[in-house]
Amino acid sequence: MLQCSGDGSWFLLDTFSIGPGGVYETWGDSVRPHPHIGLATVTYLYQGEFQHRDSLGTNQMIYPGAVNWMVAGNGVTHSERTSPSTRQNKHSLFGIQTWVALPEAHEDKPASFEHHSEDVLPMLNGEGKNIRLILGTAWGERSPVQTFSEMFYADAILQPGAKLPLPDGHEDRGIYVTSGSVIIAGETFDAGRMMVFRPGDPITVTAGEAGARLMLLGGETLNGPRYISWNFVASSREKLEAAKQAWMEGDFEHGRFKLPPGDNAEFIPFPGQHRN
Repeated sequence: MLQCSGDGSWFLLDTFSIGPGGVYETWGDSVRPHPHIGLATVTYLYQGEFQHRDSLGTNQMIYPGAVNWMVAGNGVTHSERTSPSTRQNKHSLFGIQTWVALPEAHEDKPASFEHHSEDVLPMLNGEGKNIRLILGTAWGERSPVQTFSEMFYADAILQPGAKLPLPDGHEDRGIYVTSGSVIIAGETFDAGRMMVFRPGDPITVTAGEAGARLMLLGGETLNGPRYISWNFVASSREKLEAAKQAWMEGDFEHGRFKLPPGDNAEFIPFPGQHRN
């Protein structure tokens, strides 16, 4: 069990990919049903597609430029798989899933799910920049996704030499370099690097010689630290232990967690748990 060191709501950023020809590089083709509490997952693709199913009955394909926003609340189970038709052919997949800790007032509320296609997410274009606002508010725009605190999450493509100021109205701000490089205060940061900035500092990034693609994120802080155990996040250790026990009991018909309709033949056990 881990305690988050900070009090920001953003606490995990995970890239996933399948290389050209279907070579598994991180997640692979299929993530079996597994549970979450106390967080929201933000899933965004750059390339490829996959199928999201959850215990709410959601069955949603996601494609590049769209967003899946799943709020776990008191508990949800979901799977993420490349569709059977896609697996029949050579394919590639590349995207990012980020976890957002929920404010304490929303930790125990029922789970929910939103999907928004790329055509409804705000776009800002010009001066060598193409920015899609995925969540929250930034640069005078607002995403339609219903969040529980002030935040922003944006996919930015910058041409060589293009400059982009970070929004300055959020306590926490960070940048993950997906491809290319950026220059900040005279220092170059290449793909795979992540930077976190102090509140209030004016920050402008400049794309390097090959341009850059960035994921920018930030928001207000929480009222205290969060605890993490496997896929569970909560404001107390007791809530984590209760979720762990509920999942290990495996009562998917009457218990706290259900399996996704249409994808209930298997699941991921709690780490170290032996299945009968």
